[in-house]
Amino acid sequence: MHAEYLMNPKYRTVSIIVRGTLLACAWACASAAGPSLAAPAPVAAAPTASAASAPGATAAPAAVPAGAEAAPNPAPDAPPADFKTLDQEVQGLKKDVIDLNKDLFVLEEELLFPANTQVALYVSMDVGTFFALDSVTIKIDDKEVKNYLYTAREADALLKGGVQQIYLGNLKVGKHELVAFFTGKGPAERDYKRGATISFDKGVGAKYLELKITDRVAKHQPEFMIKDWE
Repeated sequence: MHAEYLMNPKYRTVSIIVRGTLLACAWACASAAGPSLAAPAPVAAAPTASAASAPGATAAPAAVPAGAEAAPNPAPDAPPADFKTLDQEVQGLKKDVIDLNKDLFVLEEELLFPANTQVALYVSMDVGTFFALDSVTIKIDDKEVKNYLYTAREADALLKGGVQQIYLGNLKVGKHELVAFFTGKGPAERDYKRGATISFDKGVGAKYLELKITDRVAKHQPEFMIKDWE
């Protein structure tokens, strides 16, 4: 299957529709099996004809074999065994749906971004004094491919050591140029915008690049770099 076909918007739409249909069907099956099937209520034994015909007579208790104890009545709140089994099956179906969703996501990524043309960009931060990140804009070969605006929670996660995959796409083999613009608050809470650039060769196989933000303590300002993961 050629990469041009995989990047066709029609193919991506069909992939998403098939994925959603499979998930909806699997979840519907799990939900349909979900309603409780209560165990049928025990039917009281009808009195015998002889006992009913005798006026004023009372039914004699059933005889208990010698040495045998009467079985204790089941707890009124205990769920029937059939209901427990059904609940376990429903939980198993839901887990299968989640696993299926993961497998479909991985399959879609492999089909849309094959390893021979794949390029992935990541963002990491090692700052806390001189820069607070607001947004990142990425251009590859003078074409804007990503503009990401960060929430306070996302920026805090990066400060705590998180690494974000900000872009995943396809590039043909050859030389390329990547330019990244970082916008945020710099020293003294002033608006701050800086850029970093790198030229790299895309060979056969996946390409990974890291946009790294660090503190330059000596100059009291942030530093921006792009690292090529060879």
